[in-house]
Amino acid sequence: MNPSTAQAQVVVDEFVRGGVRDVVLCPGSRNAPLAFALQSADAAGRLRLHMRIDERSAGFLAVGLAVAAQRPVPVVMTSGTAVANLGPAVLEANYARVPLIVLSANRPYDMLGTGANQTVEQLGLFGSQVRATISLGLAEADPADSAYDKQNSVWRSAVCRVLAAARGTRSGNAGPVHFDIPLREPLVPDLAPGESAPEGRTDGRAWTATEYATLDVPLEIDLTPDTVVISGHGAGLRPELAQLPTVAEPTAPMHGPALHPLALPLLRPKQAIITGRPTLHRQVSRVLADPDVTVFALTTGPRWPDVSGNVVGTGTRAVISGAPRAEWLARCRELDATADQAVRAELAGHPKPTGLHVAAVVMDALRAGDQLLLGASNPVRDAALVSDPRPGVRVLSNRGVAGIDGTVSAAVGAALAHEGRTVALMGDLTFLHDASGLLIGRGEPRPEDLTIVVANDDGGGIFELLEQGDPQYAGVFERVFGTPHGMDLAALCAAYRIPHRQVDPEELAMELVGPAHGVRVLEVITERSSLRELHAAVRAKIAP
Repeated sequence: MNPSTAQAQVVVDEFVRGGVRDVVLCPGSRNAPLAFALQSADAAGRLRLHMRIDERSAGFLAVGLAVAAQRPVPVVMTSGTAVANLGPAVLEANYARVPLIVLSANRPYDMLGTGANQTVEQLGLFGSQVRATISLGLAEADPADSAYDKQNSVWRSAVCRVLAAARGTRSGNAGPVHFDIPLREPLVPDLAPGESAPEGRTDGRAWTATEYATLDVPLEIDLTPDTVVISGHGAGLRPELAQLPTVAEPTAPMHGPALHPLALPLLRPKQAIITGRPTLHRQVSRVLADPDVTVFALTTGPRWPDVSGNVVGTGTRAVISGAPRAEWLARCRELDATADQAVRAELAGHPKPTGLHVAAVVMDALRAGDQLLLGASNPVRDAALVSDPRPGVRVLSNRGVAGIDGTVSAAVGAALAHEGRTVALMGDLTFLHDASGLLIGRGEPRPEDLTIVVANDDGGGIFELLEQGDPQYAGVFERVFGTPHGMDLAALCAAYRIPHRQVDPEELAMELVGPAHGVRVLEVITERSSLRELHAAVRAKIAP
């Protein structure tokens, strides 16, 4: 057995022993030993292999799989630009703490700087964006170790280090890892009859056992001052905060009674408790930046958010004393109800459908056991305005760096790792940005129930609500911010052999009653020119 084949078989075997169940593979020559080993493991039912031709799409497919399954997912590619295409997915995995493993094949390191084809300095390419950069080292034939027994232990222990770093077992900080493997020819197997790679531990155990570290930092908080909780992306549920009004992002748990984000400016809290990382609302940012508000941060990892530098204490759990005033709780309930009613009333009276209307239909259609993936632009914000997080529905969104990259691929990955229904809501630009995520080869694993809802306003609706959407910039807005494209989404979906239907909001509600029976796209034509006025009308109705 040649060294590259032996090494690849050991790496794949140890990944399976370490709990890996899904691997994404992109075709190439340098990674051929890994491809042969992965195909063999897939055929034996030891893991599920997903082939993709676009490395950027592959990276976000792995992100979706890892987030939904809560397991490390390797994405395997050849050397050169193939590795660089993983940059956006690595960034998202870093800031969202997703256990993504970039397993890059490489040319032997002695070829670096020689002008050899498809040879780049890819070890260390991701710099500070990964939890670890680990090189396996070049497998070489050793006449004194023909069975690779000595190298076997080095290879297997390296895989265990990769998995531990990705899971954050010793740090409490999960995230991406770059695992670089230089491979020398021959790159195809030359197995003699009965020959096999060196074996791992008995009973299918991982080579190196690593227990999860416990990060426990208690933080004393008095709940007597008027307090709100800001539940952000990546937060863990905090039962000790169950009494407190909570502004929760769609991807975050609702710790206590719901508090609508648009109600927050009408309150004057004395104290705020952050859980997770707030990423959505400017109303939240203003409260957290107010020097008269005492801010605490509770997180599940070593980092804590503090954009304004106003946090006075951090921990992983609260040790509470005191109790909130009944008058404060009543005021929060009143304003939350007012905000909810204002949003729904304005939507009902608005003459044309907008992204907010589509979000309301989607959120109302969800039921226990569903999984929802939201585009990181307007859809996640719209969902926050029309609905509160609810038990039994898991909500995902690429909020690590809040880019629109790879959203279709992430939705496919999340659906592949979920046993029930998955609905993805995104805008047209987000959909078009990752249209190649619809490319699933014949015979590849496909989601059984994934509905992609596209709110198509022919451009960038979010910019209508930002400073550049002010009427004074109307002369330049449409081309450089609105970016109308005029794409025919039905024709695009047909090219990828994905069922498509254009529906209005009422028809969308009817479509979402039943399953998708595979992957489908439901497109709702919306308009964005009146979004600014619609949001202003909602705020005016809430204000006293």
